[in-house]
Amino acid sequence: MRGKLNKGIGRSLLVGLCWFSLIAANTTPQPGNNKSVAPARQEMTLNFADADIRTVIEAVATRTGRNFIIDPRVKGKVTVISQKAMDANALYEVFLSVLKVHGFAAIPGRYATKLVPEVNAKQDAIETITGKSHYTDGSDAFVTQVVEVKHVNAAQLVPILRPLVPQRGHLAAYPASNVLIISDSAANIARLITIVGRIDQATGDEIEVIPLQYASATEIVRVITQLEGGAAKSKSKSSKVIADERTNSVLLGGAVASRLRIRALIGHLDTPMDTGGSTHVVYLRNAVAKDLVSVLTGISKSVAASQAKSGMSAAKGKITIQADENTNALVINAPPDVFRSLRSVIQKLDIRRAQVLVEAVIAEVSSDASTELGVQWAADGAANNNPVGLIGFGSNPTAVASLLADPPVTTPVSSGFNLGVGNFSGGNKVAALINAMTSDTSLNILSTPTLVTLDNEEAEIVVGKNVPFLTGQYASGGTGTVNPYSTIERQDVGLTLKIKPQINEGNAVKLDVEQEVSSIADSAAGGVDLITKKRSIKTSVIIDDGQILVLGGLIEDVLREKEERVPLLGDIPILGWLFRYNSVNTEKTNLMVFLQPTILKDAAFSAKVTHDKYTYLRNKQLAIAERGVNFVDDDLTPLLPDIKDFMVLPAPYQDSKTPSINDASAPPPAMEMNTSE
Repeated sequence: MRGKLNKGIGRSLLVGLCWFSLIAANTTPQPGNNKSVAPARQEMTLNFADADIRTVIEAVATRTGRNFIIDPRVKGKVTVISQKAMDANALYEVFLSVLKVHGFAAIPGRYATKLVPEVNAKQDAIETITGKSHYTDGSDAFVTQVVEVKHVNAAQLVPILRPLVPQRGHLAAYPASNVLIISDSAANIARLITIVGRIDQATGDEIEVIPLQYASATEIVRVITQLEGGAAKSKSKSSKVIADERTNSVLLGGAVASRLRIRALIGHLDTPMDTGGSTHVVYLRNAVAKDLVSVLTGISKSVAASQAKSGMSAAKGKITIQADENTNALVINAPPDVFRSLRSVIQKLDIRRAQVLVEAVIAEVSSDASTELGVQWAADGAANNNPVGLIGFGSNPTAVASLLADPPVTTPVSSGFNLGVGNFSGGNKVAALINAMTSDTSLNILSTPTLVTLDNEEAEIVVGKNVPFLTGQYASGGTGTVNPYSTIERQDVGLTLKIKPQINEGNAVKLDVEQEVSSIADSAAGGVDLITKKRSIKTSVIIDDGQILVLGGLIEDVLREKEERVPLLGDIPILGWLFRYNSVNTEKTNLMVFLQPTILKDAAFSAKVTHDKYTYLRNKQLAIAERGVNFVDDDLTPLLPDIKDFMVLPAPYQDSKTPSINDASAPPPAMEMNTSE
């Protein structure tokens, strides 16, 4: 306890002495700019022990005559011990060092100096130096300096100097003018400039561009790199070799002696083959070989023509491209430079294309409602059971005549409610038939087809019946012999969905859709054969991946109102209803198609979608098996195998000599074989 008390008293005395020395040596500063106006010869000793940093800032401001704006984040305790007196300028340099130690920086302005954290200082208006720095050695002022590099690429110096720049600083290269931009303390920047000066030396090395006529630049660089890597590196400077595939050239840099040796080696390797050409067999993994022949043939002619104009001798070789459909391979006979261009095209075309899963919901909802109300009249004055007067309406205008039969017909003579009244006996028979009928018919066709196809490949699904339609009737044969026969034509009736997806940039899918729903309609009056109803949509739409878009809508809404009446009698109020027949018929049809495309980008996602569909179907079968089927043993109920067992090949296909398709360690097939002619 006594030790802590003595320590506290000591710190208080030290702070008091520091303030005493400041007050004794201080003179009243004159108002004006932010520069120090204190006499340079007045010196003081600066000592602080665990003092608040704002106390130190106040002391420096009083001594140097500077104005300070303090960021709220500038906080902490400061300890400074000095034994030698210093003037105002030296005092300010010590103050900058104190700020740097505690992670702060001073940004001088016209009327005041801002004190902010160092991490934010490089983003403020700090001083920028383009030439020689005017700061003294060891100054901790935070500045930005532009360093010009004359002989070395400035971008190559960035990874070398980066570890020497603290995290709060900034280091970047501007290739256009080959300069370095550094934001850090003036002392550290001076150290970096010294290092750059030692590296930025003129060496006499040059970059040579060696064009090749016969060999591949990539292969030449690979061979030289292996030779350089295997040889003992006893020289201080090694050569650098880079291949430029676009111009089929080798970029060579390094010492003169090393460049001469490698240039001679390239001259020996860049020689034509004995026969002047070569045959290459390229196996394709995804593309179809016969489809690429026309594309590659056109490219080879273009490359050969451009080389012929430039006078390259390799362009004189004969170029042939053929496809082997059995192995899905391309057989290319071309000079090496032409083959390099073709191989680059093949690599970009022979890629695995994405697949698109299109799920559709096709719903057709139709309703047909009709109402009939009317009265029919009949009279028989001769008692011969045949009507001599008849007023008939509706779909069966002679239905009332059946009531005059002897005996009268008691079965329904027309659809709906039938009520017969009148005199059915004697010589003068009179009958009236009241008919009332209301019908309501609805139809709901729902289908959910699913299609998977490659990008930009057309796919089609047909679900329906193949219905025969009569197209003609003929009779043949001689006298007394007739052989009648008929000709028919079968057509598909049902659901047809045809799509062609195209994946655009991003996750949008362009769909060319052709959809048709056909069905057999009820027989119509005057029809000699079956009548089919057809609903079709043909359009192109763009849908985002996983989104749903609706096609179609209300396609038919029909209202038919029919009134039949007897002239004059039907116009009589109230009694006129006995001489009328009214019918109302409404038909409404809706066809809606919902599409949802899903891009199957890789094999894992495709397997997941397949697993979900397979599991859904198997769960339905399990539910049926659990419920049981009457008159069928449970063992005979069909059930799909588990998908894990389904994906494993049978034992005869997995022997020790043949690798499994699931074996990741199996080597891939060779992609290219080169055979000299």
